[in-house]
Amino acid sequence: MTTDTNMSASVGAAPLDAAPADYFALLKPRVMSLVVFTGAVGLFLAPGDIHPVLAVVAVLCIAVGAGASGCINMWYERDVDAIMARTRHRPLPAGRIAPRSALEFGIMLAGASVMVMGVAVNWTAAALLAGAIAFYVFVYTVWLKRRTPQNIVIGGAAGAFPPMIGWAAVSGDVTLASISLFAIIFFWTPPHFWSLALYRSGDYEAAGIPMLPVVAGAEATRRQIVLYSVLMLPLCLAPWLLGAAGVLYAVGSGVLSLIFIGGALRVFVRRNDESARWMFKYSILYLFLVFALLVADRALSGVL
Repeated sequence: MTTDTNMSASVGAAPLDAAPADYFALLKPRVMSLVVFTGAVGLFLAPGDIHPVLAVVAVLCIAVGAGASGCINMWYERDVDAIMARTRHRPLPAGRIAPRSALEFGIMLAGASVMVMGVAVNWTAAALLAGAIAFYVFVYTVWLKRRTPQNIVIGGAAGAFPPMIGWAAVSGDVTLASISLFAIIFFWTPPHFWSLALYRSGDYEAAGIPMLPVVAGAEATRRQIVLYSVLMLPLCLAPWLLGAAGVLYAVGSGVLSLIFIGGALRVFVRRNDESARWMFKYSILYLFLVFALLVADRALSGVL
């Protein structure tokens, strides 16, 4: 895999003036925001009590750990980021931050987030946080992403850890209810990313990343999106079946999941970029609303 001379120089160049905003961009803040939210929901739902200050510390550690993972991911993928239109303006391929500085920044944040979580909260949550960071960096970024179209399927586990981490921060353990929150995000990830990959397949092909549309074709990808979307309905009902949520959540998440399935069928039938873009955008809203419903259901259960 090669890039042109200008791109190569940009990737390796030392920054003239790295701004704080560039370092913040390394943390993938948009991705981090959803990670932090799902982690906070896990903390809110967990049985038991936690001091409000420690709850804030736990959520902050999840945020910093997620940001550290994104930072190291950007360091490792700076060569392919320089090729793809969606990522070529990131701080590393644009030459605003030196690669070594980015790597050191990511490692420092990863270590600090795990240590603070362990010392201030508990070591079960810290171990889960360390596992999530390691999985994202070594399993997804280094091992899977450039080798197999199953990169998103297996690698999705990294983004599914936060609600389990939040839950463990309160309870100190892992239960079926927290695993059900993990499963929702784990099985949501493939249709979410494959929808993006459908209309960005040219970028992934140019970068040599074997996303499913590049390797198996658009038709196979659309079938897989439908399959995983159908699985979301029973998976979203699991917290209710396990007693971690009530009827309000069950009804609301069921409706959202039916819309999710409808979006997937629209992608399959229409076979155009517009439907894939809609599915990608709705998938983000879907996950946010499902977890927001968990919070609303628990909050209202104490009032009604």
